[in-house]
Amino acid sequence: MNIKARKAAGGQDKPALSMEDARARILDALEPLVGTETVGLRQALHRVLAEPVTAAIDVPAHTNSAMDGYVVRAADLTEAGATLRMVGESFAGRPFQGRFGAGECVRIMTGAVVPEGGDTVIMQEQTEREGDQIRFHKPAKPGANVRLAGEDIARGDVAMRPGRWLTPADLGVLASAGVPTVCVKRRPKVAFFSTGDELKPVGQTLEPGQIHDSNRYTLFGMLSELGVEIEDLGIVPDERDALDEVLRKAVRFDAVLSTGGASVGDADYVVEALEKLGNLGFWQVAMKPGRPLVFGRIERAWFFGLPGNPVAVMVTFLQFVRPALVTLAGGRPMLPLQMSLPVIGDIRKRPGRREFQRGRLVQTDEGLAVSPFRQQGSGVLRSMSEADCLINLAPELGNVSAGDRVMVEPFAQPVWNGD
Repeated sequence: MNIKARKAAGGQDKPALSMEDARARILDALEPLVGTETVGLRQALHRVLAEPVTAAIDVPAHTNSAMDGYVVRAADLTEAGATLRMVGESFAGRPFQGRFGAGECVRIMTGAVVPEGGDTVIMQEQTEREGDQIRFHKPAKPGANVRLAGEDIARGDVAMRPGRWLTPADLGVLASAGVPTVCVKRRPKVAFFSTGDELKPVGQTLEPGQIHDSNRYTLFGMLSELGVEIEDLGIVPDERDALDEVLRKAVRFDAVLSTGGASVGDADYVVEALEKLGNLGFWQVAMKPGRPLVFGRIERAWFFGLPGNPVAVMVTFLQFVRPALVTLAGGRPMLPLQMSLPVIGDIRKRPGRREFQRGRLVQTDEGLAVSPFRQQGSGVLRSMSEADCLINLAPELGNVSAGDRVMVEPFAQPVWNGD
């Protein structure tokens, strides 16, 4: 007997899962996708390393100067006021050709190779020059301002380990180590669609009772940040046959996201379709917004039925879908980092379930605090756009007074655990 039939018959459904239990069930069910490919560095951004990367060269490749100045032998500058003879210059890409000995120095630029025989660089601000005679104001500190070859990464060392989600900085590190290509794990293929007769594409004229479909644009943005392959399946009307058809097409993907149709209204068919065509894991979570969250599977495709309200879509994606896709991609998800901060203003809440409210971080004379938005309705997407954090209110909490401390999850934070 399906959910609607049980309700019609007066049956009782299981209590809604806690957010933590729901997330644990999702992550426990998933396994990383199988398959790898070798790509160039520019195609490797936001991909997950499948094999360790070994440095082809030392980084830096040569012992070089950390600043503009003069290369000396520290033994020649044991006292302030010593004078050395300049015998040449070393520029980045044009090193000094030769060797200098006792009582001599070489003018050098930042990044230039330190000539053989030199062990210290004195910044030029600490010198005076008269012809080829250089007077040094201070004694030398052996090894100062010198970057040794291989001190960052030595040739043959492992520069990066498998499971790392590659960032822009990582691409630079790999390039500096002389690595032109990397072996990465297969990207998850993710499809998404919206359900609802009231939805119309952006650009079309709205009739009474109709709205533009914003959720697909929000999902596109959040999915793009994860580097997954994306396909937009469009808007599906509130019809059983139409939903069954799009779900049958969606089985070729690794994950499928829908928005809307996940509650138990007369025209909400997502749960019913999943029970018929696949396997239903759960469909209710004790949180606000985001209670009607469907999780299950249709053949090889993992299915996430998100609520239709725009804010609920974003909150459930951040809490459940994002860590799930990180897992499928072969990475280890970083669960949301939290900060305990005082709240500016009162917050209304009923005890009983976890609640997420939108907030903005504020720097006060006493330190960092969070200011909640007045409008917290799950359909007020503009507040989500203007917010920079979520206020995570535990189930047992009731109303919160100004000055009380609350848990805050900033939007800008790592989502991949590289350890």
